[in-house]
Amino acid sequence: MASVFLVLVTFLLSMNYSQQLQSSNSQTLLRIQQLLNFPSSLRSWKNSTDFCNTDSNSSLTVVCYENSITQLHIIGEGKTRTLSKNFSIDSFVTTLVKLQGLKVLTLVSLGIWGPLPGKIARLSSLEIFNVSSNHFYGSIPVELSSLSNLQTLILDDNMFSGVLPIWIDLLSGLTVLSLKNNLFNGTLPNSVSNLDNLRILSLSRNKFYGVVPDLSHLRNLQVLELDDNAFGPQFPKLGHKLVSIVLRVNMFRSGIPADVSSYYQLKRFDISSNTFVGPFQTALLSLPSIAYINISQNKLTGMLFENVSCNSELEVVDLSLNLLTGSLPKCLVSNSSDRTVSYARNCLETTNQNQQPLPFCHTEALAVGVLPERKKQKQVSKVVLTLGIVGGTLGGVAVFLLILFIVRRGISRRKTKKNPPTRFISENAASGYTSKLLSDARYISQTKKFGALGLPNYKSFSLEEIEAATNNFDTASFMGEDSYGEMYKGQLKNGSCVVIRCIKMKKRYSTQNFMQHMELISKLRHRHLVSALGHCFECSLEDSSVSRIFLVFEYVPNGTLRSWTSDGHTGKSLNWTQRIGAAIGVAKGIQFLHTGIVPGVYSNNLKIEDVLLDHNLVAKIRSYNLPLLSNIRNVRRGNSSNGFKHSGISKSGKHEDKCDIYDIGVILLEVILGRTIKTTNDAEAFKDLLQASLGADEDARRSIVDPAIRKACLEQSLKTMMEICVRCLIKEPAERPSIEDVLWNLQFAAQVQDAWRGDSQSSEGSPGSPQRTAFR
Repeated sequence: MASVFLVLVTFLLSMNYSQQLQSSNSQTLLRIQQLLNFPSSLRSWKNSTDFCNTDSNSSLTVVCYENSITQLHIIGEGKTRTLSKNFSIDSFVTTLVKLQGLKVLTLVSLGIWGPLPGKIARLSSLEIFNVSSNHFYGSIPVELSSLSNLQTLILDDNMFSGVLPIWIDLLSGLTVLSLKNNLFNGTLPNSVSNLDNLRILSLSRNKFYGVVPDLSHLRNLQVLELDDNAFGPQFPKLGHKLVSIVLRVNMFRSGIPADVSSYYQLKRFDISSNTFVGPFQTALLSLPSIAYINISQNKLTGMLFENVSCNSELEVVDLSLNLLTGSLPKCLVSNSSDRTVSYARNCLETTNQNQQPLPFCHTEALAVGVLPERKKQKQVSKVVLTLGIVGGTLGGVAVFLLILFIVRRGISRRKTKKNPPTRFISENAASGYTSKLLSDARYISQTKKFGALGLPNYKSFSLEEIEAATNNFDTASFMGEDSYGEMYKGQLKNGSCVVIRCIKMKKRYSTQNFMQHMELISKLRHRHLVSALGHCFECSLEDSSVSRIFLVFEYVPNGTLRSWTSDGHTGKSLNWTQRIGAAIGVAKGIQFLHTGIVPGVYSNNLKIEDVLLDHNLVAKIRSYNLPLLSNIRNVRRGNSSNGFKHSGISKSGKHEDKCDIYDIGVILLEVILGRTIKTTNDAEAFKDLLQASLGADEDARRSIVDPAIRKACLEQSLKTMMEICVRCLIKEPAERPSIEDVLWNLQFAAQVQDAWRGDSQSSEGSPGSPQRTAFR
């Protein structure tokens, strides 16, 4: 009896809860009706309306599941409708997000105006979001990136502006992205190429420009609409499953790639009103699915033939305003009542549709660098003749230069007696030079404990040692070149590998001018810096001036931090504990440069690819603002050259330490998100993403984290890392944290993670080195 009573009570409570839920949803919908100023499609709604059981029509649909509204479609009277000045977009969205079960939301032609609030992302179950034909403006809110279930995003016919956000690929399930007829601008981010599920990409009638990213990896892409923008100049790289390609009215200036003729599912091909050049591929006319071709108003060339075949389903063909010659294919002329064919203003052998004389097309083809088919043979003979003339001329010049070389060599030998040859003077900066350090510099006593680093004593090298280490500067040893000079990998006699930087002097200085710099460089040794092991001066015997300096650094073998985090991982990835450890290493290295010597070394132009990992995965900074290099290159303080702009740094050097703090913030972004950050705009976009996630729930935060460590990082550890990252990226330098503050927060995040002891989940597939190596 008691069990029956319990079941009855449970049933009554569930009914009561259901009724309360229905009542809450009803009140929300009635409030939406009021805020939208009672559009005609909602005029039937009343307090007594059973919303979950109303009949659907073309302008209104409400779908419920288990007493929760899952779909809401409201279509208004047209875009001409605009809500009153008293309308509040914030109040409207605040009401709307009370329908927590919504999976499909369509609000079309309702006169809604204002910027789209980020709180719309509280509808975390959304799969389809369509707000086309309204008056929304402003940029796409970064909070939308947390909608992990979103499959369709349609923002057509509004006034949205700004760039397409770089985080767009966080919407990994997106199949439809339609932003037609807005005010978007800028170039498309490469992250669009990561939307593997995308089927429709429609960006028509905006202000986008530049090269279209490589879309060839989007195997599911079927519809590409980029018309009425300023894309170009190259035809985009595409997959072979496209059904519709619309590129008209852009700035394309290339040829049509040959593989377009293998797009067997293609139905619509429109590249009109561009400047495409090269031959028109007649194979397009016979593609098995093709129905619409428009290549008008380009500079396409080639000869057409009567026997070219066409697909019988072809409905529209527009070849007008090009440079085509030959005869119009008969397949286009036959069944003319069933298809529309335009071919005016070419040079075809027909009197119809106002054709140009044949020389016109030949002349125009030459003007755009395309040789007409009938001229090729003559052009080849001209090329051969030209090459013969050029070859004879070059032979004569070669003989003359040989004679000149012999004469000048004799003169040079006679001058040798007057100008002694260059020799290399070995100067010992670490032991031979014993004067006091620079008058304006002192070292903290702890930084003199170099023995624990396991590095050999700083020394001077002879030219013979440098040449032997690099195999006489063999090209196989060449590692690259930067603004300071060339870099070579070498191996010393004891078998240890080194990196040798060659710096060419533009002005003549004596070795004495550099000795104090060498003394300072010899002391810049730290566990988290790539340290100098020695130097070599190249000097002239005539005046002992330095012509080149070779700086020898330790070699760090395990690649860059980026290659272990945000560079595709290539089968290797640091786990969360190791990433925090690397970040702590970077911060400790910068702390030493700021405080380990007075005056400190600032504005180090820090980049994640300049953070190397040794065999124990200890982070070391390889490129920092050495006083010698600063003196040679006169590096401007407060202005980095790594693609990131540091505002607010005064000429007097005030807040110059905060440049390095900003760069640490960019590195933390890559460490947390596992994504490559190349520009200030990228950094700002992802900072906003982190900022938004900090105000959301834990699932939203984890959704943006690198999948390789998403499940392994403790919430408090992750949140601490995100918070200090955002603070490092504050635009006003004075408001950024100190290096000590950064280091404290990173160490706290590490301690919290270590106490949890849950990092083993992420260690699979990561390097087999001790997890705590980086914390020593």
